[in-house]
Amino acid sequence: MITLALSKGRIFEETIPLLAAAGIEVSEDPEKSRKLIIGTNRPDVRVIIVRATDVPTYVQFGAADFGVAGKDVLDEHGGEGLYQSLDLKIAQCRLCVAVQNGFDYQNAVRQGARLRVATKYVKAAREHFAAKGVHVDLIKLYGSMELAPLVGLADAIVDLVSSGGTLKANNLVEVEEIVSISSRLVVNQAALKLKHEGLQPLIDSFTKAVK
Repeated sequence: MITLALSKGRIFEETIPLLAAAGIEVSEDPEKSRKLIIGTNRPDVRVIIVRATDVPTYVQFGAADFGVAGKDVLDEHGGEGLYQSLDLKIAQCRLCVAVQNGFDYQNAVRQGARLRVATKYVKAAREHFAAKGVHVDLIKLYGSMELAPLVGLADAIVDLVSSGGTLKANNLVEVEEIVSISSRLVVNQAALKLKHEGLQPLIDSFTKAVK
C-alpha cells in the first residue's frame, strides 16, 4: 500500500489534476466526507487527510510514503528525513510582512530597532529580521493574524498572502516579501528505497504533469 498525505482546501484541489495524470482518482471529497483515510480507484494507493502543518511529520515518520506540503510548512519543519523531490508549482502565494496602513515601517526596521511581530512562521520571521539587524519580539498566533496590529498586539505580521484582499479589508498593507511559496512533493527516504517500484512511477507522473 502506498499512502499519500494531503491537506484539505487549495492544496487538495490543485493536487487532483496531478493525481489524474498518474491515473489516480480519489473516491471521496474530503470537504464532504468525515473520513480521514480515503481510497482511490487503485487498491494499492490511498490518501490520508491531515493538517497542512502535519504533512511533513507524517511523511518523515513513515505514516505516509509521500505528501504535498507548502514551502512555508517545510521551512518551519526543517525537512528532516524527507526527500523534497519536486516543486509542483501549485498553491502559489508569498510569505510577506504586513503592517497597519500608515505605520512607518521603514523607520521601524532601522538597524538595531526593536519590533513586535505576530506570526505562525516563527523560524522564517526570526531569520528574516535577524538578517536586517532588527531585534524582534515574536508572538506566535495560529489564526486571525490580521487582527494583531489592529488591537495593538503587534507592530507587524508575517503571513501568507495570495490576492491581498484580506489585508486590504482589514486596513493592512504589504511592505515586504520574504519568499515566494509553492507546494512541494516530499517523499519518505526509506519508502523511496523499499517501495521504489510502486512509488517512482507516481513521482515520474507528477513530474511530467508539472512540466
